[in-house]
Amino acid sequence: MNDFQDLYQEIVMDHNRRPRNFGKLDDATSFANGFNPLCGDEINVYLKLVGDEIADIAFNGDSCAISKSSASMLTDGVKGKKISDAIQIFESFREMITRKPGEDFSSDILGDLEILSGVSQFPARIKCATLPWHTFHTALTENDQSVSTE
Repeated sequence: MNDFQDLYQEIVMDHNRRPRNFGKLDDATSFANGFNPLCGDEINVYLKLVGDEIADIAFNGDSCAISKSSASMLTDGVKGKKISDAIQIFESFREMITRKPGEDFSSDILGDLEILSGVSQFPARIKCATLPWHTFHTALTENDQSVSTE
């Protein structure tokens, strides 16, 4: 394995074993449920919005390592951010994950989230990585809705 693959494995497994912001957020002001019918992954995203800021975020559910790690990294990446900044992060992440093989990608706003860029090379796992993100976006824009990868 090369250094990038080693780092990817280490970070993904760490977020899977010890997910950040895992659990139900009792004082959430917004919520969405996400489901991937192909593999059975299910993620719930809870947001506490105060003004134009994501004051707190949490997730729970039953999902694979990539989906859980992606959700954990998402919560770390948007907590405390302005809603407009979080939407830009969402759009940049979606662009990174869904790009065509060999297509270059560069972003100044993703930071550590770019470690998940390798998922784009495995089409069967893209929905695993993006499920938490689409669920987050739904919680942010539609509240109390469900979203599916299909």
